[in-house]
Formats: sequence, structure tokens, C-alpha cells
Amino acid sequence: MVGLFGTTLSAHASFTGTIKDGYNTLSNNIAQTWDEPQNYDLYVPAITWHARFAYDKEKTDKYNERPWGAGFGISRWDDKGNWHGIYLMAFKDSFNKWEPIGGYGWEATWRPLADDNFHLGLGYTIGVTARDNWNYIPVPVALPMASIGYGPATFQMTYIPGTYNNGNVYFAWLRFQF
Repeated sequence: MVGLFGTTLSAHASFTGTIKDGYNTLSNNIAQTWDEPQNYDLYVPAITWHARFAYDKEKTDKYNERPWGAGFGISRWDDKGNWHGIYLMAFKDSFNKWEPIGGYGWEATWRPLADDNFHLGLGYTIGVTARDNWNYIPVPVALPMASIGYGPATFQMTYIPGTYNNGNVYFAWLRFQF
């Protein structure tokens, strides 16, 4: 019984340590991106697409899928070649109402061609958004992110999961680094 209890405590300590390490890495990356940006970024929302298999046609026929808007951010590339960014963007949502979003994004970046300007990314974004149909109450978000880019121009995207007639939205934007 003592061996089992000791193993449980050890596993708990290991899990707690992993969470602390992850939080410290995240905090340090955000702070370094804020304190030492290498680029200024312009964000231009490009497309919103509601997954047709997850919606009634009457709903998708009424939704806005042209998310007009813009955003600004700062970013850096770390010593592993991965991208870190802090951003604030506003765009027209599915109901054609303004939706702000701000947060931090990270992508592991691959340069699979001899031309290092071409890059692919896969990562996440965490932040806060607010919507008209939620009375602009701030809502935390944690979403997957992917990208394809060449030089200072990158096409980034995410998928907002959901239920039937809610969520299940592909959202993409262009990011230009200066």
C-alpha cells in the first residue's frame, strides 16, 4: 500500500512539474516576443467558411463568409526557427458584426525546400475574443493554427470546432511581416 501511495505522489509531482514547466515556457515566450520583437505584422482577414456538413443550408445562406477587417501584431523567430506572435485583430463575423480577437500564437516552422523563404507552420493560438451575439463578453480561446508562407507573406488559418449549427468554422488570414 505504501508503494502504491508513493507512486501516486511521484506521478502527481511529475504532472505538476510538467504543467509548471509548460506555463513557464509559455510565459517566457510571450514576454520575449513582447520585449524583443523582430517584426511588425499586418493581419488581413481573408475567409470564413462554415463547414456545410455541420449546418442547415438556411443558416449558411445567411452567414457572412467575407471577414472584412484588419489587425496588427509583433513577432519573432526563435533560435529553432519557430514563429511567435502577439496580435490584435478585428473582423466582421458570421453575422456581419465586428469581432475583436487578441492573443499569442506559436508555430513550429518547417522549411522543406532548398529555398528557405518557403515555410510551413503548425501550432496554436491562445487569446480572448468577444462577439455581438454574446453581448461582447470576453471569451478565452485556444485553437489550432497552421500556415503556408513565402518570405514575409504568410497565409495562416485555424478551425473553430463546434456542434451542429454552431462553430465548425474555418477562418484564415494573411499576415505580412515588416
